[in-house]
Amino acid sequence: MTRVAAVDCGTNSIRLLVADLDPATGAFTELDRRMTIVRLGQGVDRTGRLADEALERTFAACREFAEVIRELKAERVRFVATSASRDAENRADFVRGVVEILGVEPEVITGDQEAEFSFTGATKELSGRDDLARPFLVVDIGGGSTEFVVGEEHVRAARSVDVGCVRMTERHLVADGAVVDPPTPERIAAIREDVEAALDLAEETVPLEEARTLVGLAGSVTTVAAVALGLTEYDWTRIHHARISLEQVREITGKLLASTHEERAAIPVIHPGRVDVICAGALVLQAVMERVGAHEVVVSEHDILDGIAWSIA
Repeated sequence: MTRVAAVDCGTNSIRLLVADLDPATGAFTELDRRMTIVRLGQGVDRTGRLADEALERTFAACREFAEVIRELKAERVRFVATSASRDAENRADFVRGVVEILGVEPEVITGDQEAEFSFTGATKELSGRDDLARPFLVVDIGGGSTEFVVGEEHVRAARSVDVGCVRMTERHLVADGAVVDPPTPERIAAIREDVEAALDLAEETVPLEEARTLVGLAGSVTTVAAVALGLTEYDWTRIHHARISLEQVREITGKLLASTHEERAAIPVIHPGRVDVICAGALVLQAVMERVGAHEVVVSEHDILDGIAWSIA
């Protein structure tokens, strides 16, 4: 067994997984998994730069992660940074801060690499399931981008497109520095138009129509699942591999889009850092399911973070 620490720094959140892995047998023992909303991508779509306050929030989380990694004596550490830091002009400041705190340089991976990690993390446990048809379509709805990956045991085709819950919120649901609650039909239609255009791009390289099982990843999907399951507190063991129907997703998305910030904040399973962006995230999920003709989505709590961990081992 190899003790590894994987860090996934996305547009909206930064996450840590420390685990003992045996690549020969596939054995996996999770020791610590945690997530902090840092909104690293705050304003990137508009300014092209990482905001100073966003960098400080991220570095504060890195200091917490560094302590955990030291306490658990992880042998190898890999830090992967995704969409926001890939797009930013001042990403050198981000890289320098991470190296100073964690001692490893963040790898600003491509969308295709991101998709590969997501597919591995999401499907490793599902590969032996007889009740799930192949090929899988893994959809990872992040803050700045969404990854589409089709494959059976291995990736056959992948595409990353620039639609995510933070990017769509900042582009279409913000007026005068505040999120519009509830959003107008025109703003909702603008998001749908962007998502449909992104799906057109994805279909140029990923055969979406060939998918037989849709696997959904990341916070927007798991949050919609938690609401659909009627949970009063977030319980990943209930959410992991839950099967949520298109009808449920449509109902929840409609209610979220009709709600105010205060009404969404009162839903206990919606993380405070996700209250403003969950409307856009749910809308992306609904649009994807409708485009590919999926009657349900299999929700996975294991995603790019787990794929990163396996890549180290």
